[in-house]
Amino acid sequence: MSIVFLIIIGIAAGFLATRIMGIESDIITTMAIGIAGALIGGLVLRALLAMLGMVAGLVGAVFGALALIWLWQTYIKR
Repeated sequence: MSIVFLIIIGIAAGFLATRIMGIESDIITTMAIGIAGALIGGLVLRALLAMLGMVAGLVGAVFGALALIWLWQTYIKR
């Protein structure tokens, strides 16, 4: 379903991109540019979000470990 959504959005994006860049092309070329751009952009964005998600998990794990060490030193080890 997400690929179909990217294709539909890509058609609109191709139209907008060709108008913004001032390129005169036929409908098929405009649609192809938009679909390819949407697929590439969508995949790159997903990869970036996945990497950021892993980094966020690492940061969260470090903060969790720091909190546990602080609790252990403050309340258990006296």
